[in-house]
Amino acid sequence: MKKGGETLNRPDNTAFTQQRLPAWQPMLSAGIVIPGFVVIGLAFIGVGVALFVTSQNIQTLERDYTGVDQSSEHNCFQCLDVKNCICALNFTLSKQFEGPVFFYYGLSNFFQNHRKYGVSRDDHQLFGDTSYFTSPDDTCSPYKYDSRNKPIVPCGSVANSMFNDTFSLYQLVGGQKKQVPFDGKGIAWWTDYNLKYKNPSKVNGSLANAFIGTVQPLNWPRPVYELDTSDPSNNGFLNQDFLVWMRRAALPDFRKLYRRITEGDYADGLPSGNYSLEINYNYPVRDFGGRKKVFFSNVSWMGGKNQFLGIAYLVIGSLCIVMSLVMLIAYAKYRFDDEDS
Repeated sequence: MKKGGETLNRPDNTAFTQQRLPAWQPMLSAGIVIPGFVVIGLAFIGVGVALFVTSQNIQTLERDYTGVDQSSEHNCFQCLDVKNCICALNFTLSKQFEGPVFFYYGLSNFFQNHRKYGVSRDDHQLFGDTSYFTSPDDTCSPYKYDSRNKPIVPCGSVANSMFNDTFSLYQLVGGQKKQVPFDGKGIAWWTDYNLKYKNPSKVNGSLANAFIGTVQPLNWPRPVYELDTSDPSNNGFLNQDFLVWMRRAALPDFRKLYRRITEGDYADGLPSGNYSLEINYNYPVRDFGGRKKVFFSNVSWMGGKNQFLGIAYLVIGSLCIVMSLVMLIAYAKYRFDDEDS
């Protein structure tokens, strides 16, 4: 429809509405693409070499203490069918283990990434909402109430399966045991401690009173407000070990940070010598065919030991160099003069 010789609803005569904005389109040629691939490939190879060499220099020590097989390093096989059993794992460091040293526990064949396992929790409880203490969310079933129909706090499969082996490390010096101090502060994610989890308000000045009428998870020896008997501030849903466990692993074989070694005579690392790791063996793994391990590791500017990242950079960089050579050969063989194009 026209009116007065002009089309109705015609856009304004501007650069934007009439699509007259300036534009730039790269003109890719062999002289640009081939050197570009070479530069990118060399850059990736350089980063890959740096990552791989750095990862190789990171010290690690890994020991299995499941106890299903008898070992000369530990006597944990005696604890397989005994509760609250203490065993010892002995090891020797031939050279200084540079600090700071991080100590992890590890589990295998444990699927924390299973969907039904992951949703079996009550986030309202974990944020300190006491109205959900007496009536937990249905997702916590079958760890919602105990046999006496009392509500479980924290409820759900994730909390109920919390790892509860404990460790103490000693250096053996002149036939005497010298304890290596562990630092367990700040091992959980900042977002978990400050944003995602929250303790309920204390009742009459006591955190325990906020949990009256509830019971601890079935597999826990103590309620959540007594997880750390040595540090009252490290209890409830803000307990560091609890927060580390509640952040689920993506793979069935995983390790989680237990403590750091950063204090006293061991601030610079673990000196060479003999050590004994005493383990309060509580966590059962035979029912699901799992294994338990401990790890000692230090870190670098790139984090912990991870050879995959360096290898990945080296592979991608090498592929870029190979592709640049292929394109160069193809260009030299099949190029045409401008007048023949």
